Amino acid sequence: MMKRFKFLIVLAWMTTLLTGQIFEPVSWSHELKITGKTSGEIIHKAGIEGNWHMYGMDIPEGGPRPTCFVYETLQHVELDGNIQSKSELTKVFDKNFDMNVSWYSKEAIFVQKIKFKDAAQVKIKGYVEFMACDDEQCLPPERDEFSLRSGTTKLSAASAEQAATPAKTLTTEKQAENTAESTKTIVSAEQSELQQIAEAAVTDYWHPVIEELRAFGTQTGTSGDASLWYIFIAGIIGGFIALFTPCVWPIIPMTVSFFLKRSEKKTRGRRDAILYGLAIIIIYVSLGILITVIFGASALNSMSTNAVFNLLFFALLVVFAISFFGAFEITLPSSWSTKLDAKADSTTGFLNILFMAFTLVLVSFSCTGPIIGTLLVEVSTTGSLLAPAIGMLGFAIALAIPFTFFAFFPSLLKNMPRSGGWLNQVKVVLAFLELAFALKFLSVADLAYGWRILDREVFIALWIVIFALLGIYLLGKIRFPNDSEVKHTSVIGVFLAIISLSFAVYMVPGLWGAPLKAISAFAPPLYTQDFNLYDDEVHAKFSDYDLGMAYAAQHQKPVVVDFSGYGCVNCRKMEASVWTHPKVKETLENNYVLITLFVDDKTSLEEPYTVEENGKIRKIRTVGDKWSYLQRYKFGSNAQPFYVMLDTHGNPINNAYTFDESTENFINWLSKK
Repeated sequence: MMKRFKFLIVLAWMTTLLTGQIFEPVSWSHELKITGKTSGEIIHKAGIEGNWHMYGMDIPEGGPRPTCFVYETLQHVELDGNIQSKSELTKVFDKNFDMNVSWYSKEAIFVQKIKFKDAAQVKIKGYVEFMACDDEQCLPPERDEFSLRSGTTKLSAASAEQAATPAKTLTTEKQAENTAESTKTIVSAEQSELQQIAEAAVTDYWHPVIEELRAFGTQTGTSGDASLWYIFIAGIIGGFIALFTPCVWPIIPMTVSFFLKRSEKKTRGRRDAILYGLAIIIIYVSLGILITVIFGASALNSMSTNAVFNLLFFALLVVFAISFFGAFEITLPSSWSTKLDAKADSTTGFLNILFMAFTLVLVSFSCTGPIIGTLLVEVSTTGSLLAPAIGMLGFAIALAIPFTFFAFFPSLLKNMPRSGGWLNQVKVVLAFLELAFALKFLSVADLAYGWRILDREVFIALWIVIFALLGIYLLGKIRFPNDSEVKHTSVIGVFLAIISLSFAVYMVPGLWGAPLKAISAFAPPLYTQDFNLYDDEVHAKFSDYDLGMAYAAQHQKPVVVDFSGYGCVNCRKMEASVWTHPKVKETLENNYVLITLFVDDKTSLEEPYTVEENGKIRKIRTVGDKWSYLQRYKFGSNAQPFYVMLDTHGNPINNAYTFDESTENFINWLSKK
């Protein structure tokens, strides 16, 4: 066994001499992380190239050299337990040594817990001994030395040439990947100064600047007002769509005729029709208010990025779609409408009309329920206290308009299109749209938790199929259970099919990274694209505020902090329609240090902590909680997108910028005009 081992070492040495190639497949970084007043961790991380592997810490005698850590100097500190491996071990039969061994591939992380009294006096020196092999050869055992003290990180010579070390250790694998990507541009000669600056990041860069920010004037953009207007308009569109469903359309002439015929005077009939429309508005707005009272704005905002609720929303929309396709009907108990009919007959005045409106709501629920559900699910992502009520107001106004309109112009009732198969076609079209919207909520959960099961190209591929099938259906090539037999395709159907099929074709280049600005609000961000031929998107240098500010201070460059969210529709719009402009891209990349902070990142902090905010104790458990608190505490804002320009001391140098799709305005803001 030893002869074979020595032969492999000699073979590797001879290969080096003959080829002139130096193999350094393993690069190390070592860091001392303070986790408490008297506790900390020594973190050793090895990056392993290609097909090489590094052996584990428990190797049978006579085999390869195990990975071993030796702490030669421990000043004012003591080890707390044994060193622990945080990476997965591969256990195999190694033909090089003719025995069962264990090794690490790609990466190996080791953590040694420590105890101390004064972090400032801690000093640690030592080395790690390790051995690396691939399928054909082994390298001689090597040593990598380290010297650590509070707040420092030591890189091996090989890795120091390529990337700088972050000043703070992120707490999960996902965060570690983000930090490595964020800090790869910092050269090793700057490490010491960068680390010293970052150590003071929380106290220096987190100080509130709310008044200073207000002194620059009102923020650019209208994200809050725009989102409420968007919700109101979405509600109106939903209400008009609900009118053209089999559950509502046939009721319009029946109800209007009832009001006009039951009264001898036309004015009284029109008054009753107006009250009927007002009753519809009251019912639906009350529903929106009730939802807010039950859940509250903060709960709705939390639901919008919670994986469980987003998955429930996804499942709910899929069920609605299946219902609209004709598999089954979502109905409320018939006894409810019967009781309301009885109440309407036994009452008079506005109360009578209110009960009639309730009856309409219940009878039409099988068609309006999925539309209302989709609307309420959508408004939940805003976290606004008024959003559900505003959405229901728009929906109810659209639903109530025809009952009032035809009461004033009853002669137009004769010109209304008759009920027929076209109403079921409306339902099926809505079913396809429900499926498309359902994927948005699955995507939010996927992004917030980093599952990566619905990356951008997968999302786009599914949308292409959905809208292509919709176009084929509109041409009459697909039929569902409740569809009537149609001999000819209508002219409207042809034009709608052209739109749907064209939209499907439009999305095809997105499979290779095209920005697709028309769906940027719904599709996952471009960085999730595995195969991307498009290189005009802007990527933030940092996803950690403290590290980004430390880097900016070292390079004396101003900072643009982007408070974003995985579920933020307007954030995706800004990134796709504004940031991709050549002037914006050049300015952000060359003149500023861009830091993007996701306030809905559900990655758990290794050490949760508490803060006092508005007289209440709040626990910061996730990375998103941390950045959301930073936005509130330092800048007095909690809406996204939110862009703020800072100097190297963390002070604002311009007013804040929110959602505004004007490229010119954003360029002027970057130019501090």
